[in-house]
Amino acid sequence: MKPTILLTGKNGQLGAELESHLPRLGRVVALDHQELDLQKPDDICRVIQDLRPQLIINAAAYRAVDRAEVDEENAYAINAKALAVIAEEAKKTGAALVHYSTDYVFDGRESSPRLETDPTLPINVYGKTKLAGEQAIRAAGIPHLIFRTSGVYGTRGQNFLLTILRLATENEELRIVRDQTGVPTWSREIARASTKILEHHLGQGNHTPAISEISGTYHMTAAGETTWYDFAKAILDEARSIAPGVPWYVAATGGRPLVVRRIIPISSQEHGAPAPRPAYSVLSSRRFQETFSFRLPDWRTQLHDAFASDLAENR
Repeated sequence: MKPTILLTGKNGQLGAELESHLPRLGRVVALDHQELDLQKPDDICRVIQDLRPQLIINAAAYRAVDRAEVDEENAYAINAKALAVIAEEAKKTGAALVHYSTDYVFDGRESSPRLETDPTLPINVYGKTKLAGEQAIRAAGIPHLIFRTSGVYGTRGQNFLLTILRLATENEELRIVRDQTGVPTWSREIARASTKILEHHLGQGNHTPAISEISGTYHMTAAGETTWYDFAKAILDEARSIAPGVPWYVAATGGRPLVVRRIIPISSQEHGAPAPRPAYSVLSSRRFQETFSFRLPDWRTQLHDAFASDLAENR
């Protein structure tokens, strides 16, 4: 018998991808913010108790990194307090939990890729709330998979890819940070990898016990590393050769041509974002690869594949 899967955040860039991939694993009940408000603990309890899923996949989050600096209460409510409630309800019903966290749980002061066992020391409110969410899941003692990822982008929602494309239709010059190194990761690859892992471990109908065997925290990002400046350059390179009429691209640009002529590298200090970012924010995926026997493609391949994709694939 296939499991019942509760998916939160179905309208987000990751949630939408998961909703299209997960049905082959079982019966998926996908909810958006209007259907399940993570700032209302009673609603969380009611939904989980009524549905009694075998697997909960939380793709919802407060992701506005800069806004979180002045909206700490709401960021904690969604990224931390809600996770504590979800985890406790999962414990009551015997469900396993899959959750997505971030590279921002580290301070970025080291110059080598971070391991899952390295000390965490977030330097902004967003990172602190995401770390608190992780800790709540572990404290509940339930079977879980916490996937830390980084630089998530997609062909929908709000993210760096779509922002660069929009700005490139409005400005002849873009000023992009060059002193922050990370790993941009396509939301569809995260969804594919998550589904592949779950399909393997849930394939025989062993739901929670199978997750127990691999329970823990894993770094799931594209291979390689880059800066935001070089990522922006790569985005525009791909944009100049994209086939005409690709729906998501037309939506991102409003059907307007690119007018950008140059990209100027700047420092984080010059950019002046409200929330500090880690300078070197690269995660090691070695444990992920050793456990699951595969790894995600490198970031440039993922970007090329994203440009070749069609929004219809998300449906």
